[in-house]
Amino acid sequence: MIKSARSMSGLPWIAAMAFFMQALDATILNTALPAIAVSLDRSPLAMQSAIISYTLTVAMLIPVSGWLADRFGTRKIFIIAVTLGSLLCALSGTLGLLVASRIIQGVGGAMMMPVARLALLRAYPRSELLPVLNFVTMPGLVGPILGPLLGGVMVTYLTWHWIFLINIPIGILGIIYARKYMPDFTTPKRRFDLAGFLMFGISLVMISVGIELFGERIVSGWLASAVLAGGVVLLLLYIQHARRHPFPLIGLPIFRTRTFSVGIIGNIASRLGTGCVPFLMPLMLQVGFGYSAIIAGCMMAPTAVGSILAKSTVTQVLRWFGYRKTLVGITIFIGVMIMSFALQSPGASIALMVAPLFILGMAMSTQFTAMNTITLADVTDENASSGNSVLAVTQQLSISFGVAVSAAVLRFYESFESTTVDHFHATFLTMGVLSVFSAAVFMLLKPGDGRHLVANRDKSSTKRAKNR
Repeated sequence: MIKSARSMSGLPWIAAMAFFMQALDATILNTALPAIAVSLDRSPLAMQSAIISYTLTVAMLIPVSGWLADRFGTRKIFIIAVTLGSLLCALSGTLGLLVASRIIQGVGGAMMMPVARLALLRAYPRSELLPVLNFVTMPGLVGPILGPLLGGVMVTYLTWHWIFLINIPIGILGIIYARKYMPDFTTPKRRFDLAGFLMFGISLVMISVGIELFGERIVSGWLASAVLAGGVVLLLLYIQHARRHPFPLIGLPIFRTRTFSVGIIGNIASRLGTGCVPFLMPLMLQVGFGYSAIIAGCMMAPTAVGSILAKSTVTQVLRWFGYRKTLVGITIFIGVMIMSFALQSPGASIALMVAPLFILGMAMSTQFTAMNTITLADVTDENASSGNSVLAVTQQLSISFGVAVSAAVLRFYESFESTTVDHFHATFLTMGVLSVFSAAVFMLLKPGDGRHLVANRDKSSTKRAKNR
């Protein structure tokens, strides 16, 4: 108990670092893709496999991280997680080696972020979850925006290899702080569900690969459909398996919690739009508008600034409007902002490009914080590991879906005789419309859902002050 109490002060900072590293790893390639493609003699669009291989690996192995943390302790697994992959990525000389190295890096990412958040769930009461996650997720929002910026700077002034080497000093710092501050939470040992892991993990990979194959058009449509259908079948088989298994990889009863189910579905649907922006925008600025990599990366910085500023207001917004109204309204607004990128052109003023990205960053920050906290609002301590794993899987899978779907849409519009800029404009319009429709998911929330997350904060703070 003494160890855990001592660790509390530094735990949110460790989790924030983990969120930042994972988000940075997932997106730092976006601006650097054209430069890496030239170096490896590949098409820029073919390079999306280097992005998806990472996010798929993270999504597939996240449930394993929950089991490992429960069995061996959160601190031990976290320290192992931050040491994997980055150096191998920097040493890769072919696309195949880069993809393989990104998979190894994804193994670390799968353990790092979920284990840090699981430690938070077990260390803090639900009434304090909103301010804690609000702080912790800020670097996670900045990472996808700072990633393209750093990628652009490094491929311009150094080489693309440095976008991976930057992780090494951050990882060393994370190990030092984890040894000092992270509690080593464990739970009673349970048998690992190997059959469930294989069915669930392979189903995620097949679904995402099926979507990617539609976008790449490197195989026939019926084969891509078969891969996608196979993934769905395996997912259904896992559901049947989980109903019978005494200790399933992810227990199904947690989905009876309505706020959790709505939050998970909402994450998948809404992140299709937000997940496409860090991928499509740098590509459009470079391939369509002719900007350099560093300019394209810098153009994403206003979104990071907007994300940070919105953190100071999100709690008050949720108190005023509640989770239901906030999520419905902000999701529609985000869809409209994504569609507005279709109005941008190579000769447009820089201010006309910067302002929408800044506003989008504020909206995304509010949406992500609200989605994450309402998803975990009513999860019990017994279901904390499963709920955290499902949320983390959903977030990673939706990023992969966002990249794969937007790439598929872009490929579709490339079949029409028009300019490259027109293809990007049509893609942004399509993804924006999908985002607007995803707001319907949050209509399933009740007006009072999540009220205890904001109403009890002041009471909890007063109680802690009296106990000091």
